[in-house]
Amino acid sequence: MTKMVVFGNQFQREYGAAIARLLLELVQKGNQVTVEREFLEYLRAMPVDLPEVVSVDCGADIRADVALSLGGDGTFLTTVMWVAGQGIPIIGINTGHLGYLTTCDISEAGQTIAAWERGQCDVEERAMLTVRCDSVDIDHPVALNEIAILRQDTSSMIELETSLDGRPLTTYKGDGLVVCTPTGSTAYNLSAGGPIMEPTTRCIALSPLSPHSLTMRPLVVPDTAVITIVTHSRAEYYQVSLDGEAVVCPTGSRVTIQRARTNVKVVQQRGHNFAATLRAKLHWGE
Repeated sequence: MTKMVVFGNQFQREYGAAIARLLLELVQKGNQVTVEREFLEYLRAMPVDLPEVVSVDCGADIRADVALSLGGDGTFLTTVMWVAGQGIPIIGINTGHLGYLTTCDISEAGQTIAAWERGQCDVEERAMLTVRCDSVDIDHPVALNEIAILRQDTSSMIELETSLDGRPLTTYKGDGLVVCTPTGSTAYNLSAGGPIMEPTTRCIALSPLSPHSLTMRPLVVPDTAVITIVTHSRAEYYQVSLDGEAVVCPTGSRVTIQRARTNVKVVQQRGHNFAATLRAKLHWGE
């Protein structure tokens, strides 16, 4: 019996019947299926027949052999937040638009889960970043994609006094700075003009946002680096964004970013190819 925990978003009414069929199939095969409480309530409000499953609150101590993320990349990142620290591998099932991080589409979910149970899938270890601020407690201080330092409530640029391993690097002046993992290199970092990195490489990229100087270019450093940033601005506060979840910090405070101790286990179909994903989902090179 496989223990499965299921997460999902509440914007997929057109996939309700397909999700219900998938859950029924999993239960009928003898799996122990647990569904995040709010997502289960959302499904129960739809005109679909659901099997009897157990619910769990986000933040609870989750015990499972695998996590299923039903949605797009945002849902996948939320799933990471709740289960990555427990070492639970994640199968991303795309019911969103791009689904860059996901493993398969909903039409392939049953076959992919069965392949994982037979040991016929690959599991990639993806690095995460962690951040701490010397003046604010951050509830969930880890990110799979990126940590961004952004201006808050002002049109004035901010200055980011940045050090690398305790040594001065530079002061970035502009709208902010994106610090990303290789997995996150194709997200916010790519929009900022940063480099694309193969997801399992051991590095971190720093990409300035709308820099005030033409000499400020994206920089790639080893993933052993410790990045320290003190933000200066006319505004009283600035934002620290962790995969899109914003925390407000007072200007002048210090944030420290480095690789997290735990990795994310991402399930991939056997034969998964990074270059093929770039071509298929980002139309790379076209």
